[in-house]
Amino acid sequence: MSYTQIEVDRRGPVTIIRFDRPEVMNCIGLTTHHELVHAWDAFRDDDEARVAIITGAGDKAFCAGGDLTGGVNLTETGDALQRPTDSVLASHERGEQPGVLGPSRWTDIYKPIIAAVNGVAYAGGLEWACYADIRIAEEHASFGVTCRRWNIGLADGGTQRLPRIVGMGRAMDLILTGRVIDAEEAHRIGLANEVVPKGQGLARAIELAEFIAALPQGAIRSDKEAAVRGFGKPLDEGLRIEAQCFHRSFFHPDTMEGLRRFRERDHPDRKAGGPARTPGIVRG
Repeated sequence: MSYTQIEVDRRGPVTIIRFDRPEVMNCIGLTTHHELVHAWDAFRDDDEARVAIITGAGDKAFCAGGDLTGGVNLTETGDALQRPTDSVLASHERGEQPGVLGPSRWTDIYKPIIAAVNGVAYAGGLEWACYADIRIAEEHASFGVTCRRWNIGLADGGTQRLPRIVGMGRAMDLILTGRVIDAEEAHRIGLANEVVPKGQGLARAIELAEFIAALPQGAIRSDKEAAVRGFGKPLDEGLRIEAQCFHRSFFHPDTMEGLRRFRERDHPDRKAGGPARTPGIVRG
């Protein structure tokens, strides 16, 4: 597929998916939606693609949400004023559609995803930031449910993912008031994992993505799956999910190789005198 409103940059095991409409603050229209679905489907199905980074073109916006001048993706035309058929609405409500602004309703991508938030992340853009597992915010970034002003609700996971990230009380503050917060406050409440100087978000995200991509992937994916599927469930059910995922990754040749490297000190973290591979690790 030839992309016109996003860019996909493959750097070895790291895939960068960039909203590429800087002239309209990287907002998402119907074409962008279809391109995002295709790009994320390709990333999910390619086993050589280990980590994804989401970011925006330019230095003003990560993504300003849906392109309301062109409607939202509930109809074939994207006309926000045309009511979809009952069957189309029912299909959305059953979760059979990928999302309104791309595949935001997919919950089965168990590979790591990092957002490099390089400007405003408003409404659907905030929802896409929440789609990531880790958010790197540049110091000028800002976040908000700004669609409050237009009587547009959150349709791409914001009401579900934001409370899981920052807690219900803080999420309700943002959802109900629509107020915009800066990168510093986003970091303080746990929405941003890290704040970096302007222009350095993507570089930091790539550095982190390459570090994660260099690790054995089986346990990373099974642990993400266990965390995602078990979140919010009763503890005993969550532990059953964890056991299922652990068994799938542990009894695998990659784990046998990991145990060999541990025993034979065949890893920088276990070699005396050399630099450790894992940041912050303490070696005896």
